[in-house]
Amino acid sequence: MSWIAKFILKILGWKVINNLPDDKKYVLIAAPHTSNWDFPLGLTVKFSQKVKLNYLGKGALFKKPFGWFFRALGGIPVYRKQKLNMVDQMVKEFNQRDQMILAMSPEGTRSYLEYWKSGFYHIAYKAGVPIAMATLDFGTKIVRLGNTFMPTGNIQEDMKIIRAFYENVKGKKPQNQGPIQIKSES
Repeated sequence: MSWIAKFILKILGWKVINNLPDDKKYVLIAAPHTSNWDFPLGLTVKFSQKVKLNYLGKGALFKKPFGWFFRALGGIPVYRKQKLNMVDQMVKEFNQRDQMILAMSPEGTRSYLEYWKSGFYHIAYKAGVPIAMATLDFGTKIVRLGNTFMPTGNIQEDMKIIRAFYENVKGKKPQNQGPIQIKSES
């Protein structure tokens, strides 16, 4: 499967720079998330790099008839209408597993937002795992994986590291890209 995925990326003109850690547990944030094309391209990168990861997806994806498919790809459903504490649920998952790479989109949507959701940060901090960053830059057709850091609890300072990584990155639909900030920063 890996060589097929690498071949597809090559045909499409994409280059992958993989600096992901060897750690067995971390949160991998992928941004910007501006298009439905981010998911299939992300899956192609996942297979090309042989990265076993889980991801959060909206609950509707996990219903019949295709729910089995998204679970088989490592999906964990998110049911937004239920009053569940996703941060605590994911921290519990990290604590119960020997290995878990949780891929998340900090925007949580393909639409324009003024602020990123901070759940990724709180999950990593509470679980005591690093944050790794990934981007699909449609401007350069380069996928960058890596630049890992341990969250300190000082979210304003840690966001400077994140902002530097994503600076000048263009999503498939740049008009859907909001600023790289979270609400507690303002």
